[in-house]
Amino acid sequence: MPDHPLLEQVDLTRLPAHIAIIMDGNGRWAKERHLPRIAGHRVGVQAVDRVVTLCRELGVKALTLYSFSLENWARPITEISALWGILSEFLQKEIRRMAAENIRFNAIGRIQDLPREVQELIASTRQQTASCTGMVLSLALSYGAREELLSAVRRLAEAVAAGRLRPEEIDEAAIDGQLYTAGLPNVDLLIRTSGELRVSNFLLWQLAYAEFFFTDIYWPDFSEADLLRAIIDYQNRQRRFGRTQEQLLSPKS
Repeated sequence: MPDHPLLEQVDLTRLPAHIAIIMDGNGRWAKERHLPRIAGHRVGVQAVDRVVTLCRELGVKALTLYSFSLENWARPITEISALWGILSEFLQKEIRRMAAENIRFNAIGRIQDLPREVQELIASTRQQTASCTGMVLSLALSYGAREELLSAVRRLAEAVAAGRLRPEEIDEAAIDGQLYTAGLPNVDLLIRTSGELRVSNFLLWQLAYAEFFFTDIYWPDFSEADLLRAIIDYQNRQRRFGRTQEQLLSPKS
């Protein structure tokens, strides 16, 4: 367990099961330092390492990081190519560590859009960590929540058309099972860095009852202390899940 004074304020029995993070601000971090944007992405990998390590040590079950959205394909090709290089370096460097630390790697989104060599590296990392039973680390790559929901609806419609499913059998569980995150708990805590106050087409279904935590800190500067503060803030909230105060206090609730 890490040694940090803020840990004294964390209730390890009430951790968010699934933390999702919109890692925003790499470009602005670099611009303020008169560095190329890609320098911010490279330093941002260090923040990923810090967060993954702390979440695993705390016992968080699932961590999902918004790494590259469908909209990000509009960025300059040189930046996109550099991002795939950074991702490849990260996976090649961390694959043994993930296996050794019982972290199961996952990638969600339109993985087929990525360069072939990156797809192969993702598949290899998945395979080599498939038997891990600890935290699930998911990277959202070429991801968009609306596209995810559309794909899920189309697959359910195809099942109905083929006679494998009746319309009345389509419930929340059926939709959950068609999402990229099937098998994972819904998000308890969403964190977004850099001061932006929106979800940017990220895990729209899975965020239904999540608590949101926004910070002005740019992602490359996001520290273990910042993550602990977000968890403490989460634990200080009363989660209602759409229920009233009276229902929460009722013995039947």
